[in-house]
Amino acid sequence: MRKISLSYGSKFGLVLVSFLFFMFFSLSYAQTTPKGDTTKAAAPAKLKYMGALSCKMCHNLEKTTGKQYDIWAASKHAMAYKDLAGDKAKEVAKAKGIEDPQKSDKCLKCHITGFGASAAEKGPKYNMAEGVGCEACHGPGEKYKDMKIMKDPKLAKENGMIMPGEKECKVCHNPDSPTYKEFKFADAMKVIAHPIPKKTK
Repeated sequence: MRKISLSYGSKFGLVLVSFLFFMFFSLSYAQTTPKGDTTKAAAPAKLKYMGALSCKMCHNLEKTTGKQYDIWAASKHAMAYKDLAGDKAKEVAKAKGIEDPQKSDKCLKCHITGFGASAAEKGPKYNMAEGVGCEACHGPGEKYKDMKIMKDPKLAKENGMIMPGEKECKVCHNPDSPTYKEFKFADAMKVIAHPIPKKTK
């Protein structure tokens, strides 16, 4: 059998053709094969802030929810945004170089509910003037607001409900605030207490 001898140029050409074929196949495969991690990396959709009025219907019944809405409405939390228009707030703001505290992010971040949320993340009843509302502490209520979910604490938490503790309160009640006073969690919880009445037989 006769042995075929390839010249240097022929060998180089064969290697080049093989390499180009391999690269073409690899690129075609990469473009047609989806990456398995793309769906996992997608950020979860943000929930909407529904506004305190959305909570009022169920949370202002004396026997079942202890008029929780009225308790909040009479609290300093409910006046947090409106207070920024007062003389004291303007004086504190001026010392910090802030012209209008009701328009400054430095003030609004702890004086309204859902600071930083986009328009798409706010329901039709959301109102910035409500100040520090229910959802400022309990999280946006779009999914957990339904009664069938609220009745089940586990299910409510799975749908965004937050039961705030000292850590959550100190996001705003800390030395960064220009009007900060020593924050005592236990005492603060008594001031804003809005427990559900115990069922009587």
